Amino acid sequence: MDLLSKYGYAPDKEAIDRSLDLIAKNLDNVVSTDVLKECMSMMDLTSLHTTDTAASIERLAEKINAFQTEYPGYPGPASVCVFANLVPALRKSLIAPGVHITGVAGSFPTAQSFLEVKVKECELAVEGGADEIDVVLALNAFFAGEYERAAEEIRAIRQALDNLAVKVGRKIILKVIVESGLLVTPERIAEASFLAMEAGADFIKTSTGKVEVNATPMAAYVMCECVKAFCQKTGRKVGFKAAGGISSAMDAVCYYSIVSTVLGKEWLNKGLFRFGVSRLANNLMSAIEQKTVAYF
Repeated sequence: MDLLSKYGYAPDKEAIDRSLDLIAKNLDNVVSTDVLKECMSMMDLTSLHTTDTAASIERLAEKINAFQTEYPGYPGPASVCVFANLVPALRKSLIAPGVHITGVAGSFPTAQSFLEVKVKECELAVEGGADEIDVVLALNAFFAGEYERAAEEIRAIRQALDNLAVKVGRKIILKVIVESGLLVTPERIAEASFLAMEAGADFIKTSTGKVEVNATPMAAYVMCECVKAFCQKTGRKVGFKAAGGISSAMDAVCYYSIVSTVLGKEWLNKGLFRFGVSRLANNLMSAIEQKTVAYF
C-alpha cells in the first residue's frame, strides 16, 4: 500500500487553492498585536551563515538574554537554531529561560553523506547542548524511489537521539525537513511528509532556506493536511515548521492562518508549530511597534 492510500489522503489542488485564496483575503482580519506576538513565541531564531563564528553566536545569545528586559511584554523565541558545531558556543552563552537550542545536523542542507556521519553529527550536537535537531530527508534515496532507505536514515537518527536523551536527561526533538520546493508536486510533498512522520519525526519542516524555492503556502497546506491525517490514523500529534523565505509580518500571519484553518487552535503553540526565521523577528517587532526595529 502506498503512503497516501495508507492514510486516506489525496491532495485536492483546486480545493487547496480555494482555501488559500480565502485565507489570503482574510489576513487583515486575523492580524493583531496578540497574533504577531504569538508568532514571535513560535520562532526558531536562526543563524546559518558560512561566516558564523563562536563569537557571533555568543553575541546573538546575549541579545536574546537581554531581549525581555529591553522589550518587556514580548515573548522570547521558541529556540535558537545554529550549525551543529556552534551549539556549544550557544549553550555556553544562552541563559534566557525557556529558549531551546536547535542544531542543524545530518549533513545539512544536502543530507549527502554517509549515514554514520549524519548520526554522529546529530549525537555531537546533542552532547554539545542541543535540545532539538533539524535534519534533511535523504532526497538522494527519496528521488531514487528508495523510500525504505530514506525512512531508515530517519529511524537511525531517531534511535540515536532517544538513546542520548536518556543519557542527558532531556527529550530531544527531531525535525525533518522535506525540502518541499524540490519535491514540487503536492503528492510528493505528501509522500515525504508521511514517510518522515512514520519514521519518527516530531516535526515536519518545509525547507532548509538554501534552495531556490523554499516555504510556500501550498506546501504548508498540504503538509498540515498530512499532519491531520496522520494524527487521525495514529493518534500522534506531529508539529509543523514553516521555514525559508518567511520574512514579513503578513507572511507569518499567512502560515499562522493555514495552521489554524487545517489543524485548529490546539496546534498554535511552540510545541506543535514553529517558524524558521532570520529576518522575520525584526519585521514582526516593527509591525507591532509601528516603526522600524532592528534589534536582532
